[in-house]
Amino acid sequence: MAYMVMRRGDGAVPSSGPLPVPGITLRDGADAVRLLRRNGQWRVEPGPFPPSELVDAFALLDAASLPDAIAQVRAWPAGDGDTVYELREAGCAGGCAGFDERGTVGGNVPRRDPRLTRYVFFIRADASLERDFVPPPEIIAAMNRHNEQGVRDGVLLAGEGLKSSARGARVRLAAGASTVVDGPFTEVKELIAGYWMLQAGSPEAALACMRHYPYPGEGDVTLEMRQVREPAAAQGGPPVR
Repeated sequence: MAYMVMRRGDGAVPSSGPLPVPGITLRDGADAVRLLRRNGQWRVEPGPFPPSELVDAFALLDAASLPDAIAQVRAWPAGDGDTVYELREAGCAGGCAGFDERGTVGGNVPRRDPRLTRYVFFIRADASLERDFVPPPEIIAAMNRHNEQGVRDGVLLAGEGLKSSARGARVRLAAGASTVVDGPFTEVKELIAGYWMLQAGSPEAALACMRHYPYPGEGDVTLEMRQVREPAAAQGGPPVR
């Protein structure tokens, strides 16, 4: 099974260094931007946002079970101060297919263009997604087609859904100690339900791309755009399983 591990803030400034495993490190949260669809209309809300709402790095782990994933994270070095990692089961219900540098189910392999900037878009959870909402088959098919085309066009690089936080946990690492809190978590609007990583020539181009994604449902959507801290600045690599 695959589990997404996200390093979260906890009311203080999040860390900015690389993870103990290959993953993606994000630039300072002060650069965060949210793209909100309300009543069918899009608007952009610039940051900064409270550190407790932000993820500053993430990776995908192979694990036999949630306890196995927790054990892996508890073995990581604590670093300075407290570090909080949220673990979530990867995958989305109904047959939507995740993809990464290994390729899509259709056999398309993302092509990294170093001249372009990588951006991560997190989709924020809501009450429906926290119930593991299953979109209609036609929406799942549209999402999969869009992902395949985005990879063929050289825009999309990775994407994955996340199961509800009831299937997850948080691990707090501090010097000489670790604690685990099982989900579900109550702060639904601070939770993440999935992500896409794309490459674009500007933030505006990245935002324009995500306005046209076939999101499940016609209701509100909240996306958070974060720029990737590239390996030259923070030894991060592509997410792996």
